Amino acid sequence: MTTERQSTGLERAARGIWVIVGFLVAVEFASGILQGYYTPIFSDLAAHLGVSDADLNWLEAGQLIVSALCVPPLARLGDLIGHKKVLLLATGLTAAATWWTVVAPDFGSFLVAWSIQGAYVIWLPLEVAIVHRRTNGDTALTRKAAGILVGALEISVIIGAVAAGALVGALPMAAILAIPALCVTAVFVVIALGIEPDRPTAATENSFDWAGLGVLTLVLGLVMAGLIGVRVLGAGSLLAWGLVVLGLAALWPFWKVEVRQSEPLIDVRLLVSRGQWPIQLTAFLFGMSVLGAQIPLSTFARTDPAVTGYGLGADASFVSMLIALYVITMALGAFTLPLWARGLGPMRSQAVACFLVALGYLMWLPFHGSTGQALLNMAVIGLGSGALVASLPAAAAAAAPASRTAFATGMTNATKTVGGAIASAVFAIALASTGSIGAEAKAPLSGYLTVWAVCGLAAAVAGALLLLARAAPADDTL
Repeated sequence: MTTERQSTGLERAARGIWVIVGFLVAVEFASGILQGYYTPIFSDLAAHLGVSDADLNWLEAGQLIVSALCVPPLARLGDLIGHKKVLLLATGLTAAATWWTVVAPDFGSFLVAWSIQGAYVIWLPLEVAIVHRRTNGDTALTRKAAGILVGALEISVIIGAVAAGALVGALPMAAILAIPALCVTAVFVVIALGIEPDRPTAATENSFDWAGLGVLTLVLGLVMAGLIGVRVLGAGSLLAWGLVVLGLAALWPFWKVEVRQSEPLIDVRLLVSRGQWPIQLTAFLFGMSVLGAQIPLSTFARTDPAVTGYGLGADASFVSMLIALYVITMALGAFTLPLWARGLGPMRSQAVACFLVALGYLMWLPFHGSTGQALLNMAVIGLGSGALVASLPAAAAAAAPASRTAFATGMTNATKTVGGAIASAVFAIALASTGSIGAEAKAPLSGYLTVWAVCGLAAAVAGALLLLARAAPADDTL
């Protein structure tokens, strides 16, 4: 009788989990809209804002650096006050920022709004933490739920890209920008009404690590200020490179501050543990391509070869199709990852995914002269990217203590966004000549070749490091 009651209770709990996952799917739908909607219209957005294609990379750099700064404190707050509360907070910030982009009068204002919009990157880690908590740490069930959420994300990326490609030219830019704002606002209501409150997973009396947040902000701020200085003042500027060096040097006091904290903002000891460091380093290197290369790929496709001698001369609808193919192959990579893991092992399967991303980007170097070549390149990249997007958060959660699941999953996004932010700033420099931001000009082909080479080499290094890392138990790595 007791066994039957326990079985019935587990079945009810499982059903409850899938109801929650259903609501979280709506959140990932909005996330996919934000990630796919703008890509086909970046060139139109540059014209709307009166800036060059290269300067659009500063939008991505700004958003990613804010995302990197948001994820650790928001993930920690999720453990301290409850994951639903923080999910609502992040969604409210994202909604407000997205509405701001609709009415922003100039590039500077738009850049601030776009950067704050980056709070959405905490959504998926918090969702995984919500599911992980309600399944009492059931790794297999968490992995299945994460796969569904990622699948919903990828489908909505396609929907967003196709919708934007169809609407550009048919509606004024303000109306086009209002559509994602409406989606995020609707999702705020869904979270408020559909997700039940959860209990904190860490002791609420623990103090928040303001010192760690301050030093982390200093590190990232100095590095990004230096990279902006290189863009504006030129590669020979000692001041610009001095800021970069100072930012990197500040990592040492950051480490010293964090190891002395009983409840650090970033648990550096956990990050360097055997189960975590390969995952987090892979996320950083992967972020350089999956986040940093979005705008360059879009603007290259929209560039007219009759004017510049390179580019695909595509319209927004073709870029939508390119994104659709990329996302479909991402879904294929995500859904077939368990088969790879059974055959190769968790860490080796992630290494293969990295090598596929590397191969796809390096293929861009010789093969960038036709739409067929672009489609093939993106299909290869998408297959590897999908496997990594699906596996990294679940792998981090499985390798973390119960009180640090939101932190561990959040850090995969944080390290990924730091990689993307640094890459976006570097790509902005590679794609533009020295001078003030805002000059309207087309980037040189050598800049695009640099983008693809950096993305390919970063992914290849990630794959090699995964193979060299000492293998941890399967449950700790995937």
